Amino acid sequence: MGAENFEILFSGEEVFRIIPQRPPFVFIDTFYKPTEDTFFTSFKIDPDNPLVTKGILQESGLFENIAQTAAAGNGYQSHLKQSTPVVGFIGAIKKSKLYKLPRVGNTIHTRVKTVSELMNAMVVEGEVYLNEEILLSCQLNIFLKG
Repeated sequence: MGAENFEILFSGEEVFRIIPQRPPFVFIDTFYKPTEDTFFTSFKIDPDNPLVTKGILQESGLFENIAQTAAAGNGYQSHLKQSTPVVGFIGAIKKSKLYKLPRVGNTIHTRVKTVSELMNAMVVEGEVYLNEEILLSCQLNIFLKG
């Protein structure tokens, strides 16, 4: 899933306009133009990332990357309505398949599709790629604060 054909909407510190997370716990650095129910991000893995061990981003970092991609999608929708991004919490991880972990310096690309939303809960399906190679896929239940 290369992102070269996607339109960049937010990158670098601009991303903080659509996500509530702050350094050092940030796992996206570029947000691309979404479709109706699918969000796209990328993230260059830094050696100082708190979920990097021995030069490798751990599985928990990939889950957090998917969750923050979902947060960015919701934050983008809030941005369009000129409201504040909502904080979310991972409630459950389902249907997880780990294929490979990425190294420091790699740029991963993430696609998150909203499966359902009800009140303050949402279910998303996420996939993380390095170039065209899938690294992780899963379904997350996310609960939104407020």
